[in-house]
Amino acid sequence: MPTALSPVIVASTRWLLSAFPSAAGPLDDALAEAQAGHAVTIAAALRYPTELDAELVILLGPGGSARLDSVTGVDAPPPEGAADAWRSWVDETVVSWAACLLADADLAVVAAACLAATHHGADNVGTARRLTIPSPRDHRAAPLLRHPDLVGPIADLHRETLRGLLDAAPAGSSPERT
Repeated sequence: MPTALSPVIVASTRWLLSAFPSAAGPLDDALAEAQAGHAVTIAAALRYPTELDAELVILLGPGGSARLDSVTGVDAPPPEGAADAWRSWVDETVVSWAACLLADADLAVVAAACLAATHHGADNVGTARRLTIPSPRDHRAAPLLRHPDLVGPIADLHRETLRGLLDAAPAGSSPERT
């Protein structure tokens, strides 16, 4: 996990899990969290590919969850107390890109391959097997997170930007797509 981006990754993962909860039970919760965490970590590394980018987002803040809450119909009040402070660390673009990766394993494979071109590198992000090669158990544990129609409104917010970024990736950093 890119440690400089930890607040953004943790908050964005928490937002995804609260908006699209797991099926039920502790094992499902853990599997859903692993999948969301992989997607958010890859999305954050792609969104903030350099050390300077990561430092700037920590200094300036990512923007918060207000628009995401509105799109999902939550309309949560703005973060006021310590219990809601995590919402200010949610990054809308990171969450949108993570939703794209969760709904499309082929796109997740390309995104994971592109990590080598970032400051974070592919080795620093860890394995993303549950994201790129999800098992039937992974799908059952996170049916809402993996459902393209359900995460679609969130994914659509910044899908084209992600596709443009992945299409413009340096040669050799991503596999050929058909």
